Amino acid sequence: MFPFSDEDLLPAVTSIIQTKISPMLARDGGAIQLITVKNATVYIQLQGACVGCSASGSTLKFIVEKELKEAIHPDVKIINVPIGMEDKIEEL
Repeated sequence: MFPFSDEDLLPAVTSIIQTKISPMLARDGGAIQLITVKNATVYIQLQGACVGCSASGSTLKFIVEKELKEAIHPDVKIINVPIGMEDKIEEL
């Protein structure tokens, strides 16, 4: 059982994305948007230069996932939502 509710996670995730992750991605022309938090899973979307970039998988794992797991909980899951799938996250 995950120790935090989605409502508890949302402000913490939002803060980490805005203060830590977004500035890192912006240096390379990338961007990140928080789609939602559902069932202890953080749904984000890599945008800008991250779209189609061969390093986006590494960005997801070594920046987004690392920062959120360190700051919040090691079991939090992060899913990058493909563009156009924002309203269909239950299918991911």
